[in-house]
Amino acid sequence: MDTLIFKLKNIEKQNYRSYQQIKGQYDFTDFDLFIDSVQGDPHATASRLRARRAWSLTDLQWLLEKSEDYQRAARDYIARYFSQLAQPELSVDIAFNGQSVLDHTAVIFDEEGIELRFRVNLPADGRQILGKKAINILTFHLPKFIRRATIAREIDIEALKRHCEVVEDQVALRNQLAENNLVAFVADGSVLPRVAGDCDLPMKNAITFNAPESLAYTLKTPHKGEVRGLGIPKGITLIVGGGFHGKSTLLTAIERSIYDHIPTDGREYIVTDPQAMKIRAEDGRSVHHLNLSNYINHLPMGKDTYDFSTQDASGSTSQAAWLQESLEAGATTLLIDEDTSATNFMIRDERMQALVSKGDEPITPLVDRIGQLRNEQGVSSIIVMGGSGDYFDVADTVIQMHDYQALDVTAKAKEVIKQHPTQRNQETETPLVKHPARSFHNLCLQKILAEGKFRIQGKGTHTLRFGKEHIDVSALEQIESTSELNAIGWLWFQLSQQPGWSDNPSYIFDKALQRDWYQAMPKNGDLAKPRTLDVMAVLNRLRKAQFKI
Repeated sequence: MDTLIFKLKNIEKQNYRSYQQIKGQYDFTDFDLFIDSVQGDPHATASRLRARRAWSLTDLQWLLEKSEDYQRAARDYIARYFSQLAQPELSVDIAFNGQSVLDHTAVIFDEEGIELRFRVNLPADGRQILGKKAINILTFHLPKFIRRATIAREIDIEALKRHCEVVEDQVALRNQLAENNLVAFVADGSVLPRVAGDCDLPMKNAITFNAPESLAYTLKTPHKGEVRGLGIPKGITLIVGGGFHGKSTLLTAIERSIYDHIPTDGREYIVTDPQAMKIRAEDGRSVHHLNLSNYINHLPMGKDTYDFSTQDASGSTSQAAWLQESLEAGATTLLIDEDTSATNFMIRDERMQALVSKGDEPITPLVDRIGQLRNEQGVSSIIVMGGSGDYFDVADTVIQMHDYQALDVTAKAKEVIKQHPTQRNQETETPLVKHPARSFHNLCLQKILAEGKFRIQGKGTHTLRFGKEHIDVSALEQIESTSELNAIGWLWFQLSQQPGWSDNPSYIFDKALQRDWYQAMPKNGDLAKPRTLDVMAVLNRLRKAQFKI
């Protein structure tokens, strides 16, 4: 520590770039501080630091005996506690993710001890170093945050255990989905509505969720015991009901529950198939050498849909592409909201069929393929549907939302089918074909990085900067944090180091995301483990990506 103080005193009032002299390792007696990278400018991204403390000084060694999921939750809790401690000191920041518990790198456990990874915005007056203020931050305030966040007597151990047990319970619930033939489970008492569109906190005094008896399941958890709730079976499920009754709210809770939630979130006992992918229309996106022939054929001007590319996809084409890309990457459940879908991709009713013949319509609507996806490829679907009853013919389960409560109206929907049989024609002209994965040219990523000074940075949850490219991912609603986007960028970097073409990039990303996935990445604290589905979804939106059939 004395060495760090000496260096900071020496560079007082010097040009900001002199801060580079403080990079290195410093002994604070009961922990080691590492200054890994120093910002080159007061307005640049904050400097990266790490602190390592031996287990013997923490009284938290018992965490190493717990499950991998328990440890993941404990790391998340410590990151949140460090953030809470550092809140008064605005220059210190650690990454964690809102209401979700991700596998992130802000806190790492290994055999030797606990490592905290965080950022510090080094102080300046214009472009002059404020060395004395930096001494105050780095050698007075910061050590207090580090010590308190990594010692048992300063932590609310009961709250820590509660945090970890809730996560273990969610993992146990999610592990029981397949054996109960379910794709999602929504526990009784869950709070689905959020405060606002830009606030993920639970709405106060909201109506809590309760499952209808006919769709109720009771699953077991290691800590809470038995939990009753709505089980959504594999197959095709429609969520119907009037406007403002909670259809999209239920779907949003389901799509976000591919990840675990913190206690008091209201969704901590909602779990979803981790391979569930929400798809929607996305005008203007790129599509790379994709076989769309299951959904789109005989385009004007003889354009080929067996090897289709565009830099400006229409709504229907983009949704068809997203569906096909998701299946290619391993999705087993599709989540769709009618409000954000392309109408002509979802349905063509009998009147439109009468006016525009099938020979003049290149799109085979999803309503005519979704049963085949279920029967032939084992792909389930959950669809919010308020405007078309034609989906009743293929639905296995129909849930009506009324005043934010779920009603099982499957039998009623079957009666409606009998009383009002559809007049539309089924429009599938060809079998549903399962297409092999496309190959990807790894070196195209290396070129993009080199041209953009090797910059990899997520911006919110809407943009990933990779080299000189800025990829718009705002439509990917299941990406939870900037840290996931950062990790996606570094996974691409690893792929870029491999020569030639990858026959199946999803398989490569799957292998890279096994246990200790972060070991091959920089020692950054703002990385979080993404799903292969999302890694591929972002890659498909890279306009200069090079795929081939």
